Amino acid sequence: MGKQLGLSRPTVAKSLQQARQQGIVRIEVVDPFEDVSLLEKNLQDKYHLKHVVVTLQPNNTQETILDSLGKATADYLHSIVKDNDIIGINWGKTMKAVAAHLREDRHQNIKVVQLKGSVTNSQEGNYSADITSKFNQAFHTQANILPLPVIFEDPKVKSVAVKDYFINSVIHEGYDANIAIYTVGTTRSNAMLFRLGYLNDEQIKRVQTEAVGDIISHFVTADGQIADKNLDARTVAIPLNKLKEKAYSILVAGGEPKLLPIHAALMGGYANVLVVDQVVAKELLAY
Repeated sequence: MGKQLGLSRPTVAKSLQQARQQGIVRIEVVDPFEDVSLLEKNLQDKYHLKHVVVTLQPNNTQETILDSLGKATADYLHSIVKDNDIIGINWGKTMKAVAAHLREDRHQNIKVVQLKGSVTNSQEGNYSADITSKFNQAFHTQANILPLPVIFEDPKVKSVAVKDYFINSVIHEGYDANIAIYTVGTTRSNAMLFRLGYLNDEQIKRVQTEAVGDIISHFVTADGQIADKNLDARTVAIPLNKLKEKAYSILVAGGEPKLLPIHAALMGGYANVLVVDQVVAKELLAY
């Protein structure tokens, strides 16, 4: 700038000094961690949460967002878990990132249980096996899985399947879990729940007009209510109201595409702990 204006470096320095003295120019060092603390407090107040973790990452690529969310959630889980806890888990890329950051835990008699069906109808994986394996290793346990599709074609078939003694016992262990860790999905065409083969094109289009996303595979409206009760009757997943009963109902999600379903989950009051990236945290406050 000095060269463009034909000014020497000393002249520029002297001008800046005078500008600072006259209050025209002010130099501040912004602490990003102070900003994060304020975001956490404001989100906690806005959505009536017991705890909020806002993550920082060097850029906003999906990979870095997931990694930072995964590490923060794993750290938080290790800070709250105690002997005899039951941890309910979800599957998907976000949960895979959480599982990747788990470390060996010395607490006793920890149980892990899936909160929704884990069988897919396509060649694409949902990371369920990898996630449960890492939780098993970290907590020295054997996770109870739900070996059913998360969405049945016929609600009557689903109703019969969940009455099986083994399946029913897993479902109720999910009800008993005092810690639930889960994420939300979008209704974009590339959403994992659409790619896994549970819904045909017509059903997907209908969901996209009615819902803003899903919470543990329950498609919801902008205010967090069930968007399609007929579809929900075919869904094998812990009822959303059961999440409100958890000591720790931990929603972990980030990336701008998930803004609307995150907001919907918080408006529904299903989470009492939120782990989210800094960009979406700011958007939630402005929403």
